[in-house]
Amino acid sequence: IDVLFLCVGHGDAKKFLETNIIASSTKIIDLSQDFRLTSQNKIGDRTFVYGLPELQKAAIQSAQNIANPGCFATAIQLGLLPLADKGMVADVYTTGITGSTGAGQGLSATSHFSWRANNIQAYKTLQHQHLHEIHQSLHQLQGDAKAQVHFVPWRGDFTRGIFVTSVLDIKESLESLYHLYTSFFTSHPFVHVSKSPIDLKQVVNTNKCFIQLEQQGNKIAIHSVIDNLLKGAVGQAVQNMNLLFEFPETTGLQLKASQF
Repeated sequence: IDVLFLCVGHGDAKKFLETNIIASSTKIIDLSQDFRLTSQNKIGDRTFVYGLPELQKAAIQSAQNIANPGCFATAIQLGLLPLADKGMVADVYTTGITGSTGAGQGLSATSHFSWRANNIQAYKTLQHQHLHEIHQSLHQLQGDAKAQVHFVPWRGDFTRGIFVTSVLDIKESLESLYHLYTSFFTSHPFVHVSKSPIDLKQVVNTNKCFIQLEQQGNKIAIHSVIDNLLKGAVGQAVQNMNLLFEFPETTGLQLKASQF
């Protein structure tokens, strides 16, 4: 086996590796949250590298094991990475809405169509589990702990996609920020910086992320959209596999959006 994708629930990936013998030559891409944090990224002789290509492509290419990022974490980080790379992120106020597939296959009171349809609800306000990996990445880039994301996630009444907006204080002009973003993502084929309004249909069924910036005074709003099932999960896992095996990064991921 060249590569093993672990698509089990949170907490179950670690249990699987503890109870099954996997050849050391087999690369592992884990889609759970079990190994995303550097304080928890080791099991036996395996060390997992956090698999956000736009953050650390080179580290992924030389890794043996990958911890695939969370869906909200991916969307939020892609919107903030160019600023964090320049040490410009402090207090960030983020809202994000996700489709029903973000809850997985398990049934719950809030995953039934009869509840989701024509409905919306905030959940895990200011305490979503993806905040830990977001802060880890921001601190990795900025070298300190000043970056804090205050996040309110929402359950939406649609099936697929994530739309997040992050607001923070920035003194730079909108034009200079667009230049910063386009320069940062030049070598990352799935991220597109747009000066026009963005929407979910641009990314659903793709591994793409679209980002748009808006500014009023010293406040900047950063919008980012992804498909939670692709760039937020299995698409990003395939992207990481491509990097591990030196395939073109877009192999198997040249997909058309639901609107094109």
